[in-house]
Amino acid sequence: MTVRYRNVLGVPYAARLLVGTLVGRMPTAMAPLAIVLAGVETGSFGVAGGLAALYLLANATGGPLFGRLVDRCGQTWPLVTGAVVAGTGFFSLAAAGDQPWIAVGAVTVSGLARPPHDASLRALWPGLMPSREHERVALSLDAASQELIYVIGPLIIATVAAAQSPGAALLVTAGVGLAGTLLAVSSPASRSWRGRGRRADWLGPLRSRDLRPVYLAMLCAGIPMGALTPLAVQVADRLHDADLAGTLPAAVSIGALVGGLVYGARSWPGSTGRHLVVLAGTFGAGWLPLLVTGSAATTLVGGLLPGLFMAPLLAAAYLRTSALAPAGSVTEAAALLVAAQDIGCAIGAALAGLFPTPALLPVGSTAACLVFLIALGRNRRPIAAFDRPVPVKATT
Repeated sequence: MTVRYRNVLGVPYAARLLVGTLVGRMPTAMAPLAIVLAGVETGSFGVAGGLAALYLLANATGGPLFGRLVDRCGQTWPLVTGAVVAGTGFFSLAAAGDQPWIAVGAVTVSGLARPPHDASLRALWPGLMPSREHERVALSLDAASQELIYVIGPLIIATVAAAQSPGAALLVTAGVGLAGTLLAVSSPASRSWRGRGRRADWLGPLRSRDLRPVYLAMLCAGIPMGALTPLAVQVADRLHDADLAGTLPAAVSIGALVGGLVYGARSWPGSTGRHLVVLAGTFGAGWLPLLVTGSAATTLVGGLLPGLFMAPLLAAAYLRTSALAPAGSVTEAAALLVAAQDIGCAIGAALAGLFPTPALLPVGSTAACLVFLIALGRNRRPIAAFDRPVPVKATT
């Protein structure tokens, strides 16, 4: 019997962990907008954009470090400590006023201390799910549902900032992150989790010959994700429709939600490695209609297309990373994947500022496809358990 989403959500603690980590990850989508609004209020657009970029780069640095800490010490106190410290950074930024160095320090602390909820949850799935097929479906549901935070999070911040102030939006961001963290770590599955077979190698997962191409490819795939928001502003100006600056990224997220749910709803032929090649290629091709759209309606429809392949690509990449992670470093390996995407997003945003053309969008995705294709050609053996057909234990 095919494993359904209800089978995954019926596993003890799965639904609670999914909801808790989704709420805990909400600051990922809330903080950049809240930081920009606070920066504009006390400085300029240049300062605001710099602070948002600093937060993203701090995320990419702190995530793997916290991931290694979780692998060594369990999830409870590293995640709670990170949420408290990150929240303190948001409080400090709200109180910074026009003191730029305090703002820089507060944003850096908040970014570095962001708890790696995504990586921690993906470390739990293998031990929590009764079969590899359950894990595949869980990862697909996880990758699809996380798109909700990029729709809901900015709406919350915009509403709070308009009704109260950007400072209040920062406080809400801190509170939401802490609430989600407490809900997730209070689960027995999270409290009892411990990394196994710890490795002393300081390079950790980066030493893996099989994982490095995955990280490089996902860095490339992050470029269009980072370039999308500034390019959406440019497209909105070109088509004289200011709403497109927000609705185009939302359309991509909606497409990703649908695509992720479809990908996880059934088993697909071929290995995970081949899935990555196909999904990266279709993700790149999905951006092409945006190069020729001439109206707001066709632009929004065009935005749905790449989204359909984005969440499945992320799910397959997380599945591959989980299978290839060195012993005792599964959380760090997943956190490095997130960091690679964050770095790609930062590169994409910077490139979009220098070269404001939609032609940037398919470039990174195509590069990711080439990296996966080369890696697959160099290693044809089934290096991961997920690449071999395995009988699935049916559940009801």
